[in-house]
Amino acid sequence: MKSKLHILVTGSAGFIGHHLMLALQQSGHSTVGLDSLNSYYDPALKYRRLELQGFCQESIKPNQLLTSTSAFNSSFVQLDLVNAEALQHLFASQRFDVVINLAAQAGVRHSLEHPEQYVSSNLVGFANLLECVRRHTIQHFLFASSSSVYGLNKEIPFQTDQQTDAPVSFYAATKKANEAMAHSYAHLYGIPTTGLRFFTVYGPWGRPDMAYYSFAKAIAAGTPIQLFNHGDMLRDFTYVSDVVESILRLLKSAPQIATSSAPYKLYNIGNNKPVQLLEMVNTLERLLDQRAILDLKPMQPGDVKVTFANVDELIKATGYSPNTSLQQGLAAFVTWFKAYHQLEEQILQIAS
Repeated sequence: MKSKLHILVTGSAGFIGHHLMLALQQSGHSTVGLDSLNSYYDPALKYRRLELQGFCQESIKPNQLLTSTSAFNSSFVQLDLVNAEALQHLFASQRFDVVINLAAQAGVRHSLEHPEQYVSSNLVGFANLLECVRRHTIQHFLFASSSSVYGLNKEIPFQTDQQTDAPVSFYAATKKANEAMAHSYAHLYGIPTTGLRFFTVYGPWGRPDMAYYSFAKAIAAGTPIQLFNHGDMLRDFTYVSDVVESILRLLKSAPQIATSSAPYKLYNIGNNKPVQLLEMVNTLERLLDQRAILDLKPMQPGDVKVTFANVDELIKATGYSPNTSLQQGLAAFVTWFKAYHQLEEQILQIAS
């Protein structure tokens, strides 16, 4: 595989996609970012991320390729993966070497209320993308899956060869479906394919619906935070820069054959150190210098008590293991959080 690649990143205005785009730009690859810019959460955050990538909100038009104003060889298109015709046109005109799919309708709780959005984005959109990858000779297809596919698996840490046929949320079911769909295309058409099972990614520029972000907002505002299962939950919090580094290292690796003859491999992308939710809350309290008001709740439908990644295969393939501590990662997040929400200024105004 050549050293400088032409790469499509779907979901490029999203949390992980944004950080990955910046890293790819810095690495000298030519990139095309794609995002539907939907309103699942405030699009203003997505537009701010795009500004840092060199794309002005006022210049963005649906289905039109926009060139970055930065010094990097980078473009962006607002496009929904459900639009098969526009997607095929993009692939035909760009001749990508690599496709990294991070676009998806996220959120376990939201999938309980709006499953139709997950069918459209995570299933129909993903199938459209697979068809484009098949028709246009892509050297490597990488796609985001989720630790949620492990469901209520009691054998921990989670390993990629474990059974994942019992998802406990519809979101998890669509991610498991993505893995099966991608495997079938890898087998039928010989497409080198790598699946990325992400474990509770956090950090600056994150999604406001994620627990660490919503907890920080509640603590800063002095409002209660809801802790399900009375806070007795373990999460394998994985800092976003560790996720990006893992993707960059897997990018040029040919997928090692795993459980079938297809050029297809799954990897856990996790920190391998589960932390109690209450410890995460306590860390946020210290960093924000404010006490949290706790609203303890029973377990909610679709949730799991523990996530814990075995990353031996990631280390074997890349020589890398995510290693940012929760204290380090949340400190970086809180610094960004205060600046983005201008909390310091608000505190000064209240004090005066």
